[in-house]
Amino acid sequence: MKHRKVYHGIWVVLMTIASLVMLTPTIMMFVTSFKTMEEIKSPVFHLIPEKFSLVNYIDALASGNWLLYFRNSLIITVSAVIFSLLFNSIAGYAFARLRFRGSKILFSLLMIGLMMPAQVTMLPTFLIMAKFPLAGGNNILGQGGTGLINTFVGLIIPLVSGSYGIFLCKQFYENFPRALDEAAEIDGAGKWRTYFQIYLPNSKAILATLALTKGVAVWNDYLWPLVMTNSDEHKTVQLALTMFKTETTIQWNQMMAAAVLIVLPMIILFLLAQKYFVQGIVTSGLK
Repeated sequence: MKHRKVYHGIWVVLMTIASLVMLTPTIMMFVTSFKTMEEIKSPVFHLIPEKFSLVNYIDALASGNWLLYFRNSLIITVSAVIFSLLFNSIAGYAFARLRFRGSKILFSLLMIGLMMPAQVTMLPTFLIMAKFPLAGGNNILGQGGTGLINTFVGLIIPLVSGSYGIFLCKQFYENFPRALDEAAEIDGAGKWRTYFQIYLPNSKAILATLALTKGVAVWNDYLWPLVMTNSDEHKTVQLALTMFKTETTIQWNQMMAAAVLIVLPMIILFLLAQKYFVQGIVTSGLK
């Protein structure tokens, strides 16, 4: 019993140290958002700013149309999350519960997509969006215009699908007892009705997990919006951070203040979804 308490104490100390190490960049971002440029450039390191002031936050918000940038990121993130949850859960349900020819081969191909970095498929995806037929001045052959470039649709569509979400949903639905399907079939329910009335209402854990992971990934995405848009009208909060960087200087204090404001929505999302996050990950790994 005594040894167990000692091991538990050592484990708590180690986890506390590890947590502090991982939180160090976040802490530095927060305290830097209150510093002046003189304090940041000072040869003597100051962890705590001499004076806490909201001047950096006011100046950062005044540097651009941040209401527009937050609105754009919110539209893209919410749309991508909603459609991802719908399509990934339907595909996961199909692979877990429906038996059709070629399902194993198709699922294996999806897993290959899970192993492939996004940078590999970014150029082909961009070309597909640029050559999208009958969009942005394109003809039916996808020629003559810009397609879905500089549009919310072009930003959202590639973010909707994902092998990771389908895999988690498949693993999660395989834990459901077969008796549910048999009872639904006896009651005359088809596959769609079974999904919407039985599986979907009991998917809070996995859907909250996917919403959190997808939401954070889309909100923090910098590369895809950079490739797909060059207009201020569709600029996201991540792209807006570059306005604090010039050829000669970087306004670190204002950039960190804007970064704190950008991180807040994701912190709120995590606090709302953390109840289901671990449960969703654990249950998706059980067979």
